[in-house]
Amino acid sequence: MYQGQCHCGSVQFTLTSTPKQLVDCNCSICRRLGAIWGHAKIENVNITAASDATSRYIQGDKTLAVNTCKTCGCTTHYESLKNDDSVMAVNFRMCAPKILDQFQIRKFDGANTWQFLD
Repeated sequence: MYQGQCHCGSVQFTLTSTPKQLVDCNCSICRRLGAIWGHAKIENVNITAASDATSRYIQGDKTLAVNTCKTCGCTTHYESLKNDDSVMAVNFRMCAPKILDQFQIRKFDGANTWQFLD
């Protein structure tokens, strides 16, 4: 089980499955956020937050909703907006640093080729 939270603690997550790897994407939003994503099936992620604790940013192609704590500004997770997608991602930068050391972090070219770079 992996746990993380935003800086102020208003938004917390628990992930009950282990991602194969973590993803460092260079698309226009991920590179600005500095997020390192761990992907999981929705049923393996529990987000604990008040209903108004986050703001949702729906990016250009309207396939993802990126969630950010309204209080401290940390981006904690994103949700797929595709009806057929049962996967979401949590930002492992919200976890203790020692947790990041347990994973391979793969570079993903979300800006151009849509392929892993390693």
